[in-house]
Amino acid sequence: MEQYQETIKQLNAMVDEGIVPGMSYLLFDGKKEWMATRGWAQLEPTRERLRPGMLFDLASLTKVVGTVPVVAMLIQEGRLGLDDPVQEYLPEFTDPRPTIRNLLTHTSGIHGYIPHRNELPADQLKRAFLTSQTVDSTLNRQIRYADVNYLYLGWIIERLCDRSVQTVISQRVLKPLGMTTATFQPAPAAAVPTEIQEKRGLIRGQVHDPKGYILGEHCGCAGLFAGLDDLAIFGRQLVENNLGGLLSGELVDAMFKDQTPIPGPHSRSLGWKLLHDRGDGHLLISHTGFTGTWLILDRQSDQGLIVLSNRVHPTARNQQYLDQRDRIYATYLREKVK
Repeated sequence: MEQYQETIKQLNAMVDEGIVPGMSYLLFDGKKEWMATRGWAQLEPTRERLRPGMLFDLASLTKVVGTVPVVAMLIQEGRLGLDDPVQEYLPEFTDPRPTIRNLLTHTSGIHGYIPHRNELPADQLKRAFLTSQTVDSTLNRQIRYADVNYLYLGWIIERLCDRSVQTVISQRVLKPLGMTTATFQPAPAAAVPTEIQEKRGLIRGQVHDPKGYILGEHCGCAGLFAGLDDLAIFGRQLVENNLGGLLSGELVDAMFKDQTPIPGPHSRSLGWKLLHDRGDGHLLISHTGFTGTWLILDRQSDQGLIVLSNRVHPTARNQQYLDQRDRIYATYLREKVK
């Protein structure tokens, strides 16, 4: 029986059963690869086949493909410290306790309701995020995934580099790695549509995330579009070559180790969620995106799973996708150690 047979069967079933309109996926295991592009790019208002090379809205994969590598480079250059206070770089944020490590590991405790958030212009939204958020008792005690952490990291990058965070990601990550079709400004015809919304209509070639839509190039938590080939380059370079030599081995090592300030082992490294290998228990990294994207990468065994789908088309109400994704995670982790 071919390795990954059940994983591939379950991936294909997501398309065949209409759980997602379409999907591009790649499994790699050393030099071996299994890949496919199946289904539809668009179902409504008209049907359009998903073509190889089309660009998906990566949603929160932007965090780990773009923002985390840039932060790691700034740490490597001595311009940023993991345990530096956020306030040192963003003085508008008045709580001195949360650190860069807290932002990266989602242990900052930063939260707060912003009224009419999705109707604010960019300058007011940024100001609200920097001045109206509070830090609660979960600081250094609990992992609570929140986009605000990566909005802050993006603005810290901007303060240090004097350019928009998305420009920095393009110049320092996408271009050096040769991710030639990855972009924050895709041609609509090349992009896979996401949701149909009452106010925005069919979203195509624009970021789905409402904060990313308002903040534009100043958003570090979402906004990147990429195809399967781009993410194959990123994934392989990260696990095989210290991100094409952009990072030190020590910093890549840190991505595969618990980096939370919470006592005991926990599931967050520098941006990534940690998983345990079903064989010897070594740590893998993974991340998901709201639009229907995910990555699992294993540096020790040179293995990976990259999945790009448009599960929010035509609507984001899709619990069946989340349930099936969890099953595929479990199947893949079981099959990869055969």
